[in-house]
Amino acid sequence: MMDKTYIPFHSNPTKPAFQAPEGAVDAHCHVFGPADKFPYHPKRKYTPCDASKEQLFALRDHLGFSRNVIVQASCHSTDNSALIDALESAGDLARGVAFVDDSITHAELEKMHAAGVRGVRFNFVKRLVDSTPKEVYFSIADKIRPFGWHIVVYFEAADLEELIPFLKSLNTTIVVDHMGTPNVANGIDHPDFQRFVNFMADNDNVWCKVSCPERLTQHAPDYSDVYPFARTLVEQFSDRVLWGTDWPHPNMKVEAPNDGHLVDVIPHIATTLKQQQALLVDNPMRLYWA
Repeated sequence: MMDKTYIPFHSNPTKPAFQAPEGAVDAHCHVFGPADKFPYHPKRKYTPCDASKEQLFALRDHLGFSRNVIVQASCHSTDNSALIDALESAGDLARGVAFVDDSITHAELEKMHAAGVRGVRFNFVKRLVDSTPKEVYFSIADKIRPFGWHIVVYFEAADLEELIPFLKSLNTTIVVDHMGTPNVANGIDHPDFQRFVNFMADNDNVWCKVSCPERLTQHAPDYSDVYPFARTLVEQFSDRVLWGTDWPHPNMKVEAPNDGHLVDVIPHIATTLKQQQALLVDNPMRLYWA
C-alpha cells in the first residue's frame, strides 16, 4: 500500500504548448510496479503508487515525445523486472538504466543489454539508499565496461566536492542527474554550482540531465528560478545535456507537477531550435541508441 504521505503523479496533465522536435526522447522517467506483479523491495525507503508502463507510454504520446529512457527506481532496488518488462514491451522505443550490485553476472548483463539497458545508476542520496563501499562501484564499473554502458549518478550538490576524485576514477561516461541538484536560492555564481560547471568543463566524459525544476524551484509551478541553471548548462555543453520528465515524480513534498508544464519549460532553457534538437533528439540518440 502506498505511503500515507506519498503524493501520486498528476492525473490529467495538460497538452504542452511547446512542440518537441520529431523523435524527441524523455531521457529520465520510471515505472513503479504494478506491485501485484512486480513487488516493491522489502528494504525500500518509500512505497509509491503504481505507475505502469502503459501509463508511461500514454504520457509519452500525450506530451508529443517518441521515446523513453526508463531509469530503475530505488523502491525496486536491484530487482529490475519491472524495468525489463517495460523495455521489452516498448521495443526500440525505450532504453533503460538498471540498478545492480556487484553480484551481477556477465550472463545477466547480457540479457539486460538485449532488452535495451545501456547504463547503471549509482545513487548517493542518503535519504534514498544506504551507503555502499566504493569497491562495489568499481566492481560494477568493470563488469559493465565490455558492454559500453555508462553510469548515471545521483547526488546532492554539497557532496560533489568529495565525490569528484571517485567519479574521475571510474574512467567512463558519466551522466549526472538533475544538474547535480543545485540550491537555486544561492544563484548560479555560488561555489557549489560553479564547481559542477567546472567539473563538466574539465571532463568531457561527463554529461548531465537538465531536469527536475519541480524539485529545485522555490516558485512552483513557475520554475523560472531554475531556468538560469539549466540554460547555463545547455549553452556551455550543448552536446552533453539530456532532458526528462522524471515521471511519476517520486517523493514530491508539496504537489505533483503537471507534466505538460514541465515540457513548456524546455524553450526557456534551450532557447534555439539547434539546442532543442540536440537536447531532445541528437544527444539521447547518440548515448542510448547508437
